[in-house]
Amino acid sequence: MEASTALIQNDGVVFGLLMVILGAVFYTSSSQNRFFQSFYKYVPALLLCYFLPSLLNTFGIVDGNSTAVTDIAMDYLLPACMVLLTLSLDLKAIASLGIKAPILFLTGTLGIVIGGPIALLIVSAIFPEMLGVDGPDAVWRGMTTIAGSWIGGGANQAAMKEVFEVGGDIFSAMVTVDIIVANLWMAVLLYMAANSRQIDTRTGADTSAIDDIKQRMETYQQQHVRNPSLADIMIIMAIGFGIAGLAHFAADIIAPFIGQNYPELRKFSLDSQFFWLIVLATTGGIILSCTRARNYEAAGASKFGSVFVYILVASIGLHMDITKIAEAPKFFLIGVIWMVIHASLILLVAKLLRAPVFYMAVGSQANVGGAASAPVVASAFHPSLAPVGVLLAVLGYAVGTYAAYICGQVLRVIGS
Repeated sequence: MEASTALIQNDGVVFGLLMVILGAVFYTSSSQNRFFQSFYKYVPALLLCYFLPSLLNTFGIVDGNSTAVTDIAMDYLLPACMVLLTLSLDLKAIASLGIKAPILFLTGTLGIVIGGPIALLIVSAIFPEMLGVDGPDAVWRGMTTIAGSWIGGGANQAAMKEVFEVGGDIFSAMVTVDIIVANLWMAVLLYMAANSRQIDTRTGADTSAIDDIKQRMETYQQQHVRNPSLADIMIIMAIGFGIAGLAHFAADIIAPFIGQNYPELRKFSLDSQFFWLIVLATTGGIILSCTRARNYEAAGASKFGSVFVYILVASIGLHMDITKIAEAPKFFLIGVIWMVIHASLILLVAKLLRAPVFYMAVGSQANVGGAASAPVVASAFHPSLAPVGVLLAVLGYAVGTYAAYICGQVLRVIGS
C-alpha cells in the first residue's frame, strides 16, 4: 500500500475536523440569521454533513482511504446506533408499512440487473473497443463486481470477482466507479429525504403508515420525556455499546463457523462478520424494545443514536473524491447511465404505486449501499424508521449473488 500524501494523517485530528464540521453545520442550521435560513432552505444540513468531508479528501487534506475514522464509525458507532434507534421500535407499526417497500426494493434490484447491460450497449456505441474482449480485464467482467456491490454488498462484490475471474486493473477501476457513483446517488437520496414532505405532496403519495410511526414515537417521547441525568446517559451508552460488543463477540464466532462448515451459505454472505454484526445489533435493539429498557428513549436514546448517524455520514463522505471522475470517463459514464436506469425505474414504480419517497430511497439504498448506509438514509427520514433500512439490506444480501450472477451472464453475452 502506498504511503499517504495527505496533509493531515493523524486520525485524532481527522476526527476532530469532522466534529467541527458537524458542529458548524448544526450551529448555522439552527441560527436565526436570515442568510443561513435561506441557505438551508435549499441545501439540507444532512447533505452538507456528507459533502463537506468529501472536500477534505478531494483536495488532499485527508486521505479517506487510509484513515481509520470510517472503520471505527462502521465497526463501533453503526452497531451502537442501530441498538439505540431500535430501542423504541414499534413492531406493529413497522409491519403496517405493507408490501410497497419490498416491491420497490426488488424494482431497484431489477433496475441494476438490466441497467448494466443497457449502459454497456449505450457507451459501447461511443467506445466500440469495449466489446469483443474476453480477457480478465474485459469491461463486462469488471461490471459484474459493480452489480454484486450494488445489489448486495462487499461480500457479493468479492464473490463476483472470483466467479467471473475479474482482472486486477479493471477491478480497481470499477471499485472507483462503484464508490463515486454510489456516493453521488446517496447524496441525492439524502437531499430527497430532507425534502420528502414536499415531494410526497406533489406526487400525491400515501404517507399515512409512515406518519403513524412518526406520530407514535413523538407521542411516546412527549408523554415520557425527561431531562437525562448522568446516570441515564451512562446507561444509554452501556446499552448501545454493550449490545454492540455482544454482537461483535457473536459475529466473530458465527461467521467463521459458517464459512468453514457451510461453504454453500457463502453465496448469501452468511460468512460475513459485518453482516452478522449489523443483524445481531439490530436484533438486540428489537429485543430490548420489548423490555423496560425502552423507557430510556424518554431520556433521549434515539438522539444519541442520531449523533452516531451524523458522525457515520461525515466519515462516509471522506471516501468521496470528485476528481477521480476525470480519470476514467468512459467507465464513469457507464456507472452514471447504469444508476440513472436504476433510479428511473424505481421512481416510475414508486409513482405508479403512489408510494412515499421514503420507500423509494430506502429500497434503492438497501441495494446500492447495503447494511452500512441503508439505515442512515432511513433514519434521515426519521430515527424510528432505521430498522426498515436494515431489513431491506438483509434482503439485498440474500438476493445479491443470484441477481448479480444473472446480470453478469447478460453482460458476458453483450461484451464478449
